[in-house]
Amino acid sequence: MLHLRLITPADTTDAAVRLIENTVGTAHLVLLPKAARDPAGDVVMCDVAREAGDELIDGLRKLGLDRAGSIAVENIDLSLSHRAEEAEEAAPGEGADAVLWEHLEDTTHEESTLTVTYMAFLVIATMIAACGVVLDNAILIVGAMAVGPEFGPLAGVCTALVQRAPRLALRSLIALLVGFAAAMVLTVGFSAFMDAVGLFTEGQLEAERPNTGFVYAPDWFSFVVAVLAGAAGMLSLTSAKSGALVGVAISVTTVPAAANAAVALSYGDMAQTWGSTKQLLLNLLGIVLAGTLTLLVQKYLWGRQRTRAAERGGRSGRG
Repeated sequence: MLHLRLITPADTTDAAVRLIENTVGTAHLVLLPKAARDPAGDVVMCDVAREAGDELIDGLRKLGLDRAGSIAVENIDLSLSHRAEEAEEAAPGEGADAVLWEHLEDTTHEESTLTVTYMAFLVIATMIAACGVVLDNAILIVGAMAVGPEFGPLAGVCTALVQRAPRLALRSLIALLVGFAAAMVLTVGFSAFMDAVGLFTEGQLEAERPNTGFVYAPDWFSFVVAVLAGAAGMLSLTSAKSGALVGVAISVTTVPAAANAAVALSYGDMAQTWGSTKQLLLNLLGIVLAGTLTLLVQKYLWGRQRTRAAERGGRSGRG
């Protein structure tokens, strides 16, 4: 269940309350007249099944509450209520499958912004991966994948393509391209420093690396894994199964490929630099394609679900 807290101008309150009452899957409607001070208005609260949340939020936005008032949404971790159980049963579909498009856009907007924290995580992840490729240490590679924050802007690109949001697309691409470029440049300097103090050697990079050699040898398996990870990543963001995103993060070699390209560039090994760059671009392309297709399929299926539910409601109303 989701909990909605609304601030509604007095002349919009009745319309908002009617919308809530007419939305299948709502419960626990509360109206507090003139309770809000900034902005001034009434406070309306209700609970709604997750699978009915997107439709209700969209309707509230059409009433202008996001501009003249406020719409706050939060997850309910525990709800001991028979009425809430009835609301969830009445709502079409399953809560775990529901897509809250407003929440997805807000999440990807935050995660795809080029910030100091985002840059710090990406640079640190790339440097950890640089140590992993030189030492041929798979544990360090996995650790770097887990630290890397690059799935945020990748998800932002997918969401922007589906929702036709050019600003989000531009913001995500800037975070992705500038972030990786800066991380690779700084990792080149990091590699040179590690070589100067004797911790990195060209021999380690050029030696046979059974555990990490794949990061500069792209093939169809790389693309297949990227596609599968992209689909899983978008499902984890759009559903209630967000914990799966950690598994996605450690399944695709974006950060390790960037790190290997940077280390190889510091030693002038253009073959490995180009191979790693191709691996990076191939994985990014696979994630974006799969993520976008996943969102399109979800949007289509959920739209059909809502249409069937509306048709059933119309038939029952006529009966």
